Order: sequence, then C-alpha cells, then structure tokens
Amino acid sequence: MTSQQNLDALLVNEELLPFPDVAEILGVPVTKVHDMVGAGKLVVYRKDGVNTIPAALLDDGELSKFVGGAITVLSDGGYEPAEILQFLFTEDESLPGRPIDALHGHGAREVIRRAQAMAF
Repeated sequence: MTSQQNLDALLVNEELLPFPDVAEILGVPVTKVHDMVGAGKLVVYRKDGVNTIPAALLDDGELSKFVGGAITVLSDGGYEPAEILQFLFTEDESLPGRPIDALHGHGAREVIRRAQAMAF
C-alpha cells in the first residue's frame, strides 16, 4: 500500500472541508485559510485534485492552538503535509487513540511533546 493509499484509508470516514467551508466555519475570508495553510496552522489533504481540510483539525468552529502547534512543529521538522496527516490520524495505543483526538483533550501536551521528539 502506498503512503497516499494509506492516508486515503485513514481519512476515508473523515469529514473533508473545501477551503470556502473552512472560511465560513472560522468566520474569515477564504484567503485567510490559504494564509493559515501557508503559515503551518492547517494542513491540506489533496484527493482527486481537490484541496480539503479535515474537519477534525478544527475545534468547535475555531482553530485549535494545539492542532496548529503540532502541525507547525512537524512542518518545521521537515514533515510533508501527508506525513503530518498520517501522524495525526493514525491510532496510537499508547495515547490511547489518535493524536488528533488527543489534541482536543487532555492528551494535547503529550502529542505536542511527541511531535517535537519526532521532528528533531
């Protein structure tokens, strides 16, 4: 299985939002969503030529500081968007669960610590 197929399988049941929908949810212009991606606060999942943002990266209509922090740390450490998404959406029994879910709860600091260790 290729890394793209693996990522596709990880995200098959995730809600994937086009940029205009993300902008509406966050209450910002769509250009700001592009800026967030460029700044490493959000990461793009590209499938069939369409750029989307997994809804799980958002937190009740806001950009989660912990999700953005994990993405930034991994991106700064040389991880590509697909690799970041694989890390965030892959089950990890030691958390337990997926890092993306832990970032929305009490495991956020542990996920950030692991991301820092992986990136450097």
